[in-house]
Amino acid sequence: MSNDLTRRTLMKSAAAAGLATAFAGRSVAAADEPLGIALVVPSPVGDVGWGHALAAGIDPIKAAYGDKVKVTIIENIAEGPDADRIMNKTVADGNHFLIAGSFGYQNGALQIARRNPKVTVLHASGFQVAPNFSPFAAKYFQGTYLLGMAAAALSKTGKLGSVSAFAIPELITSVNAFTLGAQAVKPDIEVSVVWVNSWFDPAKEQEAAKALISQGCDVIFSNAQDTPSVISACEDAGIYAFNLNSSMKKYAEKTYLGCVATDWSPFFKASVDAHLAGTFKGANTFLGVADKVVEVVDWNPAIPADKMTKIKEIEAKIADGSFSPFTGPITKADGSEGVASGATLTDAEIVAMNWHVKGVTTPLPK
Repeated sequence: MSNDLTRRTLMKSAAAAGLATAFAGRSVAAADEPLGIALVVPSPVGDVGWGHALAAGIDPIKAAYGDKVKVTIIENIAEGPDADRIMNKTVADGNHFLIAGSFGYQNGALQIARRNPKVTVLHASGFQVAPNFSPFAAKYFQGTYLLGMAAAALSKTGKLGSVSAFAIPELITSVNAFTLGAQAVKPDIEVSVVWVNSWFDPAKEQEAAKALISQGCDVIFSNAQDTPSVISACEDAGIYAFNLNSSMKKYAEKTYLGCVATDWSPFFKASVDAHLAGTFKGANTFLGVADKVVEVVDWNPAIPADKMTKIKEIEAKIADGSFSPFTGPITKADGSEGVASGATLTDAEIVAMNWHVKGVTTPLPK
């Protein structure tokens, strides 16, 4: 996350970017050379979290293409000049397929794409589009709505919490849907949020979780942390918790509520296929349950059976497109109308969301 990008400038830039026209038939690397694929991520790949999920998404490509691809994974790269330098070096070293695995890599990665038309760039969580540059994001909100229902079913205090990384639309929508799902079970439930402004800070994440627990929150959403710090702290306190991207159940055998897991392999594989065929077309890619990219796993058996039945019914409706968490009426936290009765937010409106729903008690950072 770039601290220079406020939510306001993000929305303006997104509106200006639009969808780029694609140029098919681009020349790619020589047929007798393996395709160099480079993944750059802001935290350790490890055994859990965002970086782990991205790296796992490349495994099916290696299985499908064997020695026709060569994969390089570079981890723990902070957003900023270092990331730009390292991404440029990966391309100079002959990698023609770059996965820029963090929101804050956007500007540098886009410049690489513009300077190198034979290189395909996938960028996580952004909004800019070019003929050889595709942002990609997950519809986490589809899963966090379901886990919000489960959280409300188990909560005794009526207070839920979230330790969240950065206040970007992708994570704001996750908190909002979590809140709406909980309110579908208990209308008066409230959600407090601590924004830690980091993708990887175990000490700060654990401190934030303990602060929420001390405020009476008895289910906590670890929103885009690459460490199990929140999950472990909740296990120690006997508090239910869930997270995004990959399962952390082994760090909370008793109180793990579930995981909004992501499988990026369908999107990564299709993008590599298109690159090799010379048909890649940059587009803003927003993938969810119906695309087999988002799935809730590791449901806690303590969730009451009748509530689990209802959750599964809603999950099926999300998958077939007959239900959206962002169908009105929805009221904003400031009391104004967020979504009119009967209206449903479009994907473009969701990816630009910069407001909280009623029930989220913590104001967004300025």
